[in-house]
Parts: sequence; C-alpha cells; structure tokens
Amino acid sequence: MQTLRWAPAGDGLEMEKVVCCLCGIDDADPVAVGEDFEYHTSPEVFRAVRCRRCSLVYLDPRPAASEVSRIYPADYHAYDFSAESFGLVHAVRRRLEARRMLSWCEGLGPEARILDVGCGDGFHLGILREFGRPGWRLEGIDPDPRAVEAGQRRGLTVHQGTIQTVQLPPSSFDLALLIMTIEHVDDPIGVLDGIFAALRPGGRCVIVTDNVESPDFRVFGGRHWGGYHFPRHFTLFGKQTLRAAAARAGFEVASLRTIVSPVNWVYSIRNLLVDVHAPEWMVERFSLRAPGALAAFTLLDMANARVGRGAVLNAILRRPATVTEAP
Repeated sequence: MQTLRWAPAGDGLEMEKVVCCLCGIDDADPVAVGEDFEYHTSPEVFRAVRCRRCSLVYLDPRPAASEVSRIYPADYHAYDFSAESFGLVHAVRRRLEARRMLSWCEGLGPEARILDVGCGDGFHLGILREFGRPGWRLEGIDPDPRAVEAGQRRGLTVHQGTIQTVQLPPSSFDLALLIMTIEHVDDPIGVLDGIFAALRPGGRCVIVTDNVESPDFRVFGGRHWGGYHFPRHFTLFGKQTLRAAAARAGFEVASLRTIVSPVNWVYSIRNLLVDVHAPEWMVERFSLRAPGALAAFTLLDMANARVGRGAVLNAILRRPATVTEAP
C-alpha cells in the first residue's frame, strides 16, 4: 500500500495518507472529525472516512509509524490495567472476561497453545493462567517495549514485535486472541495472514473489536464516539467488512455476533464533556475508573446486544482443517 507522508508543523504529528485496506482504493467520504480527547498527545484534528465501495471506516490521514511512541503515552491504560490502578472496575472486568475467554477456549486440549496478539500488559493471558487449564502454553506479542516489560514482570511469555515480525513456529497454535487489537494496527489483513500461518489447521482466532453499526456510533459517530479513540484506532469494522477481512486471509467465519461493552458509551460522553470544557470532576464521572457509569451503560448495551446491536463485535474465525484443491 502506497502512502504519502508530510512532516509536522510545530508540535504536530508526522502523518501519512492511506487507502482502504480491503479495496485498495482512495474513494471515501468523511464521517467524523475529532481530537485526541483522552490523552491530548497532539494538537491535530483527525478525520475518519468511510469507503464508498465496501463501507470500511478508517483514519485518513493517520499518524506515521514513527509517531507510535507518542500517540501511546506512558500512562496508556493497556500498559497497566491493574487492580491497584482500577480497583473495583478491574475486579468486575476480570470476572466477566474470564467467563468469555473460557467459552472461547472450549474444546481445547490439556496442552493447547494459545497466542494473544496485541497482549498489552498481559491482562488476558493472566486470566487464562489463573482460570484456564494448568497445561495450556500461553504466549503474547506486543510491539511496545513498555507493554512487553509489564507482561514479563508478571511472569508471562511475551514477545516484542508484531505477528508479522516475530519468528513463531508455523501451524503450531490452537487458538489466537485478537482482543481490541485489529483496530490499532496499520495492516489488518497482514495481521490476519500472520495469525492464519501461526494456527494449526482447524485452529481458531477470536476477534473483539468496536462496532460501527451500533447505536452508540449512530448517536456519537460525527465526532465524539469512543470507538474512534483518535488517533489510535486506524481501522473500524462492521459485520460485513469484518467478514470480508477474514475471507481475504483465508479464514472461515464460525460465528459473528455482538457482545456487551459499556466503554464506548462512557467514553463518548466523556469526549463530549472534554470538548465543551466541562469541569474535571464531571469528566471523571465517565472513565474506566467510574464504576457507576460503566454499570449503567452495561445495562443499556445488554439490551442492544440481545437484538444484535451491541457496542462490540465478536468473531470466531477458523483456519480450514483441509485445503480444498481447485478443480
């Protein structure tokens, strides 16, 4: 994919012009403009667009690879999502995630190999180590050295790099996790290709990512939607575009549904409050440390998920057990 880069002015980011990763074309309509409401890492206004051909939503232009350490600051939540930092919210999420993850692991053998791609500080690997089978072999990958160090401090096996650069044995993993990761990467199809190669025939890949067909997107999608996470979410999916991405990598889609998440609701309101310069005490009522807001929007999104419109997509992909030969 060709990109056009330009240097920043003042404290601005180096940005690059991109095209749709599914279609390979530059034919998209703007759907939103917004700022880094959460971490204020740069003064830019960012633009999300929707491809006219396939409806994929993506950031264009987006920060260049050289800016990754800047747009993910040291206090980024995925580097230290700990009980000490998040208290009750950490405890509740840990229990809920354990239930979900064990359902995704159903049918795995006693010595299954599990890979978490974009593992951050190892939160999900830690859950599997605690609640999963003792013989499971757990590994993670993350490109950020701060995340890798945090995971390794917890005694986890975490490789620094990406699925495309880390040398993993091919066809060796039974399950790969891609939890709130595919939206962050600069090459979603390349990541899926790498996971496909790492999985055994018949192995599964679990994807969890924001849903651009949700009610929260319809309400806040013009500027403040939490799923934009400006400028850290590069590519955003609906059911159709996620199916298309899976097919490009050779996966079968075993299931695709929506699941409950209050985060985008909470952060959408937070972004709006930041944008109108609301008092800090009010802004902090809507954050990952605010159990009241998270609980309220969990109930709302439970109702949405029951009719297939939850805030988050959950896909189970399968590497075919056998390759079908062309006639």
